[in-house]
Amino acid sequence: MRTELARKARRVVVKVGSSLLAGGSPGLSEEYVRALVDAIAAARGSGRDVLLVSSGAIVTGLKPLGFETKPKALRLQQAAAAVGQGVLVHAYSEAFKRHGLVVGQVLLTRDGMEGRERYVNAQNTLVALLEAGAIPIINENDTVSVDEIRIGDNDTLAGLCTRLVDADLLVILTDVEGFCTSDPRKGHAEVVDEVVNITDEVERMAGGAGTDSGSGGMVTKIEAARMATAAGAGMVLVQGRDPSILGRVLQGEHVGTFFRPRSSPLEARKFWISFASAIAGTVRVNEGAHKALLQDGRSLLPVGVTGVDGEFGRGDTVRIEGADGVEFARGISNYSSDDVRLIGGKRSTELAELLGTTETEDEVIHRDNLVIL
Repeated sequence: MRTELARKARRVVVKVGSSLLAGGSPGLSEEYVRALVDAIAAARGSGRDVLLVSSGAIVTGLKPLGFETKPKALRLQQAAAAVGQGVLVHAYSEAFKRHGLVVGQVLLTRDGMEGRERYVNAQNTLVALLEAGAIPIINENDTVSVDEIRIGDNDTLAGLCTRLVDADLLVILTDVEGFCTSDPRKGHAEVVDEVVNITDEVERMAGGAGTDSGSGGMVTKIEAARMATAAGAGMVLVQGRDPSILGRVLQGEHVGTFFRPRSSPLEARKFWISFASAIAGTVRVNEGAHKALLQDGRSLLPVGVTGVDGEFGRGDTVRIEGADGVEFARGISNYSSDDVRLIGGKRSTELAELLGTTETEDEVIHRDNLVIL
């Protein structure tokens, strides 16, 4: 499957990390940028659409501001990002110009994609750039995004973009050989050739923080794989110190780790509920409701609710936890948190009296607005 999918992939998202772009020192390696652009241009020349999700704004801005290492203060990281973003995109623009290609910069934030309308607007912009023949260069807006700088969310941003543009393949270029059985920085580790399902064991094998240049680690790459595969795309995690490896990936060579796409991808709305929408609170359910949702594909009724955490309104996305406290689903609530607390454990026939209105919904969360994780 891996070879066939890679060779036939017509739309590819490539993500490159800060540690590769920096080349092991503060600043931007223009040599690496040119080599990466050459590899992407070759992919374009074979008839593929390519989007580039690029980290590196912070590390690129260090040298111009006189920093020898990445500062710990958030405001200084954001200042470096403000300087580095322009330098980074200019470097890409000049490199792609050698191939007669135009770039389009797209700065995104997670909160800017949590509303369904803004999510669709981002989707339309990216598709329009591809249709116009441009190379979208996407980055988290590091100057304002606190979460990105702290957790390296460009990995998961790449996963979101894979679904946004209905890509066939996500390729994450990183500084390790692939997904390993243990942390390769701590000794011998074997590269896993293929991950069929992202299980609890796979998550446990994922390590913690990344390098000093970057801010992500294997955990965020696994989350990117979860998103890409849920969207029906494959993902390859591969060591990208030599960017020409992209060509080998697209020829279907067994380099790095391949994450197999789900056989039944999530449709667009349910993908948004699972991965892009803001989580406003938590609804806990009893064992009967847990089984009805998980095994029988039912809606969540008030009688199955045992508790509520957080404050949310009607139409907000909430976590759904079982009696063991483990989240197993997400969905859009038909009621506010106050109303769910009031009707939890009650039968649907009691709702009108409890809420003082006849305009009630039988379900706390309808199955059409619910996703099992």
